[in-house]
Order: sequence, then structure tokens, then C-alpha cells
Amino acid sequence: MLPRHVQRLGRDCIAHWNGSQILALNSPGSGCMRWAGHYPWASFPLPAPVDFSANWRLPLFFGPWRQVQNSNWQLDNFTQSSCFYLPNPSMKSEGEEPLTKKRRLSGQHDTSTPEEETNFSHQKEALCLSVAQNEEKHSSKKGTVKRHWEYFCQYSRTMKIFENKETDQSNTENEAKFDFTVMSYNILSQNLLEDNSHLYKHCRQRLLIWTYRFPNILQEIKQLDADVLCLQEVQEDHYRTEIKSSLESLGYHCEYKMRTGRKPDGCAICFKTSKFSLISSNPVEFFRRDIPLLDRDNVGLVLLLQPRFHCKTNAAICIANTHLLYNPRRGDIKLTQLAMLLAEIASVAPQKDGTFCPIIICGDFNSVPGSPLYRFIKEGKLNYEGLAIGKVSGQEQFPRGQRILSIPIWPKKLGISQNCIYEIKQQQKEENAEQKLEAAKLDNTQEIVIASEKLSSKLQHHFKLSSVYSHYFPETGIPEVTTCHSRSAVTVDYIFYSAANDDTAAQPGAEDSSHGGLKLLGRLALLTEKDLWTVNGLPNENNSSDHLPLLAEFRLIER
Repeated sequence: MLPRHVQRLGRDCIAHWNGSQILALNSPGSGCMRWAGHYPWASFPLPAPVDFSANWRLPLFFGPWRQVQNSNWQLDNFTQSSCFYLPNPSMKSEGEEPLTKKRRLSGQHDTSTPEEETNFSHQKEALCLSVAQNEEKHSSKKGTVKRHWEYFCQYSRTMKIFENKETDQSNTENEAKFDFTVMSYNILSQNLLEDNSHLYKHCRQRLLIWTYRFPNILQEIKQLDADVLCLQEVQEDHYRTEIKSSLESLGYHCEYKMRTGRKPDGCAICFKTSKFSLISSNPVEFFRRDIPLLDRDNVGLVLLLQPRFHCKTNAAICIANTHLLYNPRRGDIKLTQLAMLLAEIASVAPQKDGTFCPIIICGDFNSVPGSPLYRFIKEGKLNYEGLAIGKVSGQEQFPRGQRILSIPIWPKKLGISQNCIYEIKQQQKEENAEQKLEAAKLDNTQEIVIASEKLSSKLQHHFKLSSVYSHYFPETGIPEVTTCHSRSAVTVDYIFYSAANDDTAAQPGAEDSSHGGLKLLGRLALLTEKDLWTVNGLPNENNSSDHLPLLAEFRLIER
């Protein structure tokens, strides 16, 4: 007869075994049979505290162990953890995630061991919500796709970091160069996530709460370590209570502009005070109460930054950030919002010699590569005569409602010309043009009116801009993707920049830019839609936004 305390313990264990937490021996979601309490690999605690002595062993005639003895059980199964982490790449059940892939930048090596992966899976069983702490304790994370750096210059700062090269402070040539990195990242407002939950049906609910997401986002920002951050969908209460203080502790100064309507999110530009000082901060509100067209609450933010380095001229860099309207069928609003942002840049970026300082425009433009809106940014001109309003952004292959854009798109009282400049500032130019017309004694005023009407369907801007990303993988022609959720996987996020003449990475159309500008040294490669679905799309366990961060390194080229 067994002692009472042993009998009672056996009954507790059997009751627990027959409970709701039983694990099937041959289940694809479980690699082993587990017993709680005595063994270190146990996956759940006993229902009541039990005091085990050091030499105590569970009698083998208890019910559950008979099942183990009669099953095709192997000791090797105990090395696998099956609660949340599934290392088997051949998965068949819906919703299961694929083989672990480690995310690392070029030059970093995978030093993870099976023991580390086992420890990681045990920690996941505890449902720890702090991704940042998990990252510090373990060198690899499950379900993460690798993104690598693409270099356009062998002397880029990023490459020096990864190769651990020492910089020669005595080299005056290096001292004259100013290299910096810029990130554009839509971090997914929690308010918008909850309002559009249908987009995230592929996600487990625990991955969508802000207390899980924010440490992931912050860890990503720390890891990529950009000198300038352009963030979209920054929720105001989170910015005020967490985001701003967290970024300031990392050495950033933050500027923020919240949307004007009921949605409490906005755009932020944060820069490292060790690299830049702030010259001016210029928020842009796209809402106009007196203009029915502009009834949306999107915003932009334009900063003029002074690099902290010694140069021949007082170099400045203009950084702009925006999040344009999403609605695919309102291309007229998108183009007008873009024109307002460009007009603000044109008022901030001029230098004493009449040229513009180098410009970087980041954001979520809710437009795809090759669309009329995209081409307008890159080519500096767009004739929108006869253009359907639903085709401006290219978001829909067969857009509903083929209403044609009106000419002009926005009313004159907006105060912005078709050249995307504040009309007050170009009034003198127009007066000079009128004087020349009078001097030429052009009596046929009707022809002049007809000519002006034709010109009014042509938008223009004066910045020679190139895109950091090419939007397609050259080897395969497969599109790059910046956002991926239940409904779509496309590119809508961009970093545009003023390319210098010697920028080998600049795309066609930037060759005739001014002598000064920016040289693209490298970029963090994007991914395909197939790549992202191997980790269950976005957001996922390690990427806590439905957008990927874009990251580029530039060198400031003096004129």
C-alpha cells in the first residue's frame, strides 16, 4: 500500500492528465508526451503545488505512463518544443507558420544552436509579451525573413559598421564627407488596426495588441539605427506616453504633426541630435474647410536640417514626410495633397543662389509604382487631361467610377499654382511674364486664353527626384512589396531623393540635377509577397506593422 500523500499525488497527476491540456502522442502540433512538475521539459504546471523530494520517482503503474509505454515513443522527441514553435518545415494544417528564417544584415553570422532554439521555445510557452527582452536573450527568432543590404558604394558607413573597420580620423577627405541614413516606416496605428480588423484575420490576436507590438517596433528601430526616422500612423497618445520618450532616450529629437480629424494619428520626423540640428519645422494640413475637395484630414511634415559637420557652404537638407489619402477612387484629392506638400517644400528648400537644397521625401503615398501619381513625382510633370480619377494611384486594376479629372483639379483659391508653388511667392514672376507679353504686342488675346487653358492640365514641380528602390527584382522581375496583409501585398511606401550627378544608383531623369545633391550609398533590400507569406504576412510575430521599414544611406555632395 502506498503512503497517502503519494496516492493523493497520483490522483492529482492523473486528473491533470485527463484534463483539457492533454497532448496527443502522434499529433503534428506536439513532438512529445509531457508531464508537469518534476521534469524540466514539462510544458505546464501542476494544478496544485506539490512538494517533491530529491529522490522521488513517479511509480510506473500510474495510468499516463502506461500510455507512454504502449506508444511509439522516442526519447529524441523530448528535444522538441511544440507549444508555439513548429520547427518541422513540412506543414499542412492551415495557419501554421513555416521554417524558421533568421533576419540578419550583411556581414552578420548565424551563431544559433539547437540548445538556444529550445530555450527560446520554452520562453514562448510562457507567453512573454516583451519581444525586446526575447531578442536580447536569444540570437535567433522564429518566422523572420532575412533582409540584406545592397551597396552602391564600397565606402558606405553601413559597410564599415558590419565589417568593423576602424575609421581614420586624420584623413581630411573622410572628414569632409557627410553620410547619414534615413528610414521611412508606417508603424500601423493601433486605432486604425482595430477599425480595420478584417485586414488582419490571418494574425493571432495576441500579436495585434499594442503591448506586444511596440517593443517589436522599438527593437527594429534600435537595430536599424537610422539617423533620420520618418514615421507614419503614429498614434498621438502612444507618441505622448511612450514613443517620444523612447526615441529621445536613443538620441533623437522628435517633431510630430497629428491629423486634423477624428483619427488620432499623424506623421513624425525624428533625427539624431549628434548628426543634425533643426533649422525649421513646417507642418502641412491638407484639410481646407472652405474647399469641398479637401475634406480629408491627412497631413505632412517638412523639416529643414543642418548637418553637424564642417563644410565649405552652409549645407542644409530638407526632409519631408507624409501619408496621403488611401481611397483608391479619389485621385483628385491625392494629387492635390501631393501638390500642397511640394509647395511647402518649395518654400522651405530654396538656397541663396536660387537652387534647392538636397531633398528627401518619405511616406506612404497609397499609390503603386508606375501610376500617374508616381510618375509625376519622379518625372516632374503630368498631363492629366482625360485621366480617370480612379487610375491616378493605380491601386485598383479595374477602378470603379471612371469620372475624369476636372481641369484644373483644385480651385484657384487654394493658392497653389499648377507648378506646385505658392502663388503669392511667384506673383512677381507672373507680373514679369505679363510685361513681356505686352511688350511683344500680342493682340490675339483669344489665342493666349486657349494656350493658358491647355497648360492648366499640366502639373509640374521643380525637383529632380529619384527613388531609392527600383520596385522590381532585376533577376526575376518580381515586384518588391512594402505592405502585406489579408487584402493586398503591394508597394505604396517610398523614399525619393535629390540625386547628385555622380550618383550611379540614380534612375533616369535625375542626370540633369544640380551639382549638389545626395548620393545613394546603400539600401535595405525589400521582399517579395511570397517571402512575406512564409512568415504569415504582416504583422507577424517579429514584424509588428503591416508595412516594412524602408532604409537608405546617403552621402551629401557639395556643389
